[in-house]
Amino acid sequence: MSDVDTIVRGRQLAMRREIDRRGIALKAVSYDSGIPMPTLLSYFPGGEREPSVLPATALFKLLAGNALPHDVLSLILPDGEQIVRAPEDIDHDELERVARDYLAAKGAAHHPDSPGGREISDCEDDALDAKAARLLAVAA
Repeated sequence: MSDVDTIVRGRQLAMRREIDRRGIALKAVSYDSGIPMPTLLSYFPGGEREPSVLPATALFKLLAGNALPHDVLSLILPDGEQIVRAPEDIDHDELERVARDYLAAKGAAHHPDSPGGREISDCEDDALDAKAARLLAVAA
């Protein structure tokens, strides 16, 4: 087994933990994606069982069916990469809202009472990265 397979399987287990944490029903994921339940469970088994490597065709079905949130699907990608939906038209009101949300979070991250004080902590950096990705997706 290659190192990449090991990494991907570990990320699939993390995806399953996040699916469970959010209370997302696997039956709904199966229905929305068109992936049969036994196959879906082979990709996202419970416990510490080793999953089958998620193929690109299954990822396509999960995306096309809007079966899982993009941030959950992004867990399978290399660090720093995210799945975002590109808008067909720019909604300038939404762009303003998302930009203000990012700026507010950025300002709060520099507040002396924030987790890292005036410096941006790891948890704030993760949140800012997600907000920046959303901003880029809305602006695209």
